[in-house]
Amino acid sequence: MNSRVVQFAGLGVLALALTGCPPKPQVKQPEPPKPEQAQPPQAQEEPSLRGKDYREVPELSTIYFELDQSTLRSDARDTLQKNYQVLTQHSDWEVLVEGHCDERGTTEYNLGLGQKRAAAVRQYYITLGLNGSRVATISYGKENPICTEHTEECWSKNRRGVTKVRINPETAPASSGGASSSGASDMGSPSSTGQEPAK
Repeated sequence: MNSRVVQFAGLGVLALALTGCPPKPQVKQPEPPKPEQAQPPQAQEEPSLRGKDYREVPELSTIYFELDQSTLRSDARDTLQKNYQVLTQHSDWEVLVEGHCDERGTTEYNLGLGQKRAAAVRQYYITLGLNGSRVATISYGKENPICTEHTEECWSKNRRGVTKVRINPETAPASSGGASSSGASDMGSPSSTGQEPAK
């Protein structure tokens, strides 16, 4: 009798071993929420350049580029951050960023490269927080050098981005003083033949 009980018990253990424990019900884990894709900032239209004269002011510095590059160097970003601090203090200033190149390459190529350089500066100002509707761009390509020697030292001075400003009379304070009272040079038009003063 005992041997039969042992046999039945053994068969029960064997059956359990073969069939295993009943499977646990599968609980479907909720999918983690998908991160919202960052929406690119809306393009901010550039102001018109018609009938507007822009000029350099000592508070704003020029930046420089590597050969055939429109990428901002680290020193250029530092300079633009300082320029941005000045621009935020003058809400009545409209901004023009000029892109310039050295003499090498075709006129068409340099006009395109100069525009990319100006656009890179404008975009960085916008990234810092400047309203893009205040910032226009223009490319002079290789047509407006500040140095005319055929040397690398000279060429490096011509590969530049220049930030100029004009006072917007609609946003200028009643007594703007200083910057608005001095004359503006006619450098806002690509047809201008005047030379920029070397810094």
